[in-house]
Amino acid sequence: WDNADFSRGVGTTFYQEFPTLNTAKPPFVRDVEAKVRRYLRSSYSAAWTLKITWEKAPAYAARTDSRRTITYQAILTTDGFRSYVLMLYQEGGMRWDYTRLAATNVLIGYT
Repeated sequence: WDNADFSRGVGTTFYQEFPTLNTAKPPFVRDVEAKVRRYLRSSYSAAWTLKITWEKAPAYAARTDSRRTITYQAILTTDGFRSYVLMLYQEGGMRWDYTRLAATNVLIGYT
């Protein structure tokens, strides 16, 4: 979620909320649950999930190179007790030119 710059009209951000407590779960939420179960080897049933997508996001400052964009997602999900984040990047990983970013010690992921 580092310094994407949409000021030049390139790229967009959107989100979709999936409140699933006491409702039928759409295929997307069932897929998220399956990933959490598989990666953590535990039972998991989502009560709420949020999908945030940054589409064709250029790095800050967009004036340097708005052609090298990246599409990525963060999926936040909780069962009301435990919460998880899935970070998804387009095939090929981060395509920003990290040598032009203000901070050069960049990593994909979170801490």
